[in-house]
Amino acid sequence: MLDQRDGIGKARKGRGRATPKGRQLDDAALAEVQRLLGDRPRRRDLLIEHLHLIQDAHCHLSAAHMRALAHEMRLSQAEIWEVASFYAHFDLVKEGETPPPALTVRVCDSLACELAGAQALKQALEDGMDPAAVRVVRAPCMGRCDTAPVVELGHNHIDFATPEMIRDAINTGDTEVHIPDYQGFESYREDGGYSTFATLRDGGDWEAVQQTVLDAGVRGLGGAGFPSGKKWGFVRANEGPRYLAVNADEGEPGTFKDRALMETAPHLMLEGMLIAAWAVEAERCFIYMRDEYPASLEILRREIAALEDAGLIAPGYVDLRRGAGAYICGEESAMLESIEGKRGIPRHRPPYVAQVGLWGRPTLVHNVETLAWITRVLREGPEVLTSVERNGRKGLRSYSVSGRVAAPGVYLLPAGSTIADIIEAAGGMAEGHVFKAYQPGGPSSGLLPASMDDIPMDFDMLQEHGSFIGSGAVVVLSDRGSARAAALNMMRFFEDESCGQCTPCRVGCEKAVKLMQADAWDRDLLGDLCTVMADASICGLGQAAQNPIKLVLKHFPDEV
Repeated sequence: MLDQRDGIGKARKGRGRATPKGRQLDDAALAEVQRLLGDRPRRRDLLIEHLHLIQDAHCHLSAAHMRALAHEMRLSQAEIWEVASFYAHFDLVKEGETPPPALTVRVCDSLACELAGAQALKQALEDGMDPAAVRVVRAPCMGRCDTAPVVELGHNHIDFATPEMIRDAINTGDTEVHIPDYQGFESYREDGGYSTFATLRDGGDWEAVQQTVLDAGVRGLGGAGFPSGKKWGFVRANEGPRYLAVNADEGEPGTFKDRALMETAPHLMLEGMLIAAWAVEAERCFIYMRDEYPASLEILRREIAALEDAGLIAPGYVDLRRGAGAYICGEESAMLESIEGKRGIPRHRPPYVAQVGLWGRPTLVHNVETLAWITRVLREGPEVLTSVERNGRKGLRSYSVSGRVAAPGVYLLPAGSTIADIIEAAGGMAEGHVFKAYQPGGPSSGLLPASMDDIPMDFDMLQEHGSFIGSGAVVVLSDRGSARAAALNMMRFFEDESCGQCTPCRVGCEKAVKLMQADAWDRDLLGDLCTVMADASICGLGQAAQNPIKLVLKHFPDEV
């Protein structure tokens, strides 16, 4: 009988439940979420995109909206919370909590911005702003190190920021993204753009194209430096369907070359992407763009639509995905996890993504600059790279140069250039500053002293010195700066950005920061910690995070 059953169906007085257990669905929140999503698919892999819609509309993610989104996407609330809480750009608000102000000022505190006075700027903003109206928070590198210090107000980046400039922007409501001038689709076509892709698509030999790319020496320019053409063969060797993913999550502090490319000549990358996708017979292409690049996001939205309108690609063939503030998603497998709508947790390898990538299928991953070089090599011939030689190294490299130089920026130089050459190209040292040290390839590469100014800044040339070129993120320090303080800045970044999956990285970075704040560094303990992090961390973040410690101990012992 009904009155003898256990559970929700109980009929005995006082023992039944009017509603299911857990947070209840709010009709108003559900209607708002349905309006925001519109006719977009409710697929699991679009979870992060849908979270962005809510965050953009309300400047936070309320418990009611997340409950409604869980209902709409047929997911558990725990799964929604797990993903949303992983990413720094989502502001989660529980019941009873006060939402953050509608306006947030993010102050970049990367090494280049710290050298330019970011900490004093943040303090001045905190002292001069009403916290109930404007929230001031520290933020990791925004990829604008050449215009440090940088602040993001809403989606508007303010270069060479001062408190007065930020107050003026707030007063005038200048919080939206500013789109720079760039070469659009029609202009690119007039210059011969997409003719190479069209020719190959109509009967090209992918193996011949692969060999051309190999002969030119094109390598991965996101940091790993793997020969690009070899990837094609690895992916083609596996049964389809296959995918291509563009890694535009340029999060290594000090790096901004990819942003500069996308904000000036986006079609160089897009044509290279279509050529690579043709070569591996990719069914779809995904571009994963870091959320700190709103201008690049908008430019690519426009130009992908132009490609569709021109009939060069089918609608939906290129899927632009928006990151949400997680440096770890620059690691290729973590990026794929994020594209699938999950937390950006690196996968264990093997298997490699060329075998088991997006949704378990073979996936080709390329960096933005790498794809631009593929376009140029196939259009101009391998000699565009092979004809350039310096210090025994062939090719060209884009160096993102910032810090204490006269003219920070992106410089295209011979791959064998030394730090002395790079500083010269950047106009020499800033006035009144004497060269002291440099970061060759982002925080992961550590710091080298000025005395080591004759090493070619290219792949495979810095390893014997305990460093590497990585993505070419060069930050120059002067005699007015502290190597010790720079190393602490780098380690704090890793502490914030560790995904937390493995203990050596998660706990190691936190412990390292505490040890580095001491008046004198405990060399033995830090040495043991570095060994554990390098040997036992799952991915490159933890494996390389100890480099700033090791190199400062080695080259700047008097400071610690």
